[in-house]
Amino acid sequence: MKRKLMLLLTCLFVGIGLVTAQITKVTGTVISEEDGLPVVGASILVKGTTVGTVTDMDGKFTLSNVPSSAKTL
Repeated sequence: MKRKLMLLLTCLFVGIGLVTAQITKVTGTVISEEDGLPVVGASILVKGTTVGTVTDMDGKFTLSNVPSSAKTL
C-alpha cells in the first residue's frame, strides 16, 4: 500500500511539473528607435495566438501563459 501511494504521488508531481513547463512569462520594454523613449500603449501579441497585452506608461509589458513553443512577438 505504501509503495502504491509513493508511486501515485511521484506521478502527480511529475505531471504537475510537465504541465507548468509548457507555459512561460515574458516581460520587456518597448522603446522608440528614433529617440530611445518608451512607447506608451504599444500592442504586444504572441504570433499565431490570441495572447497579448499593451505597454504601460513606462513602455513595460508582461505576458503570462505564453506557450513555450512561441518564438515571435
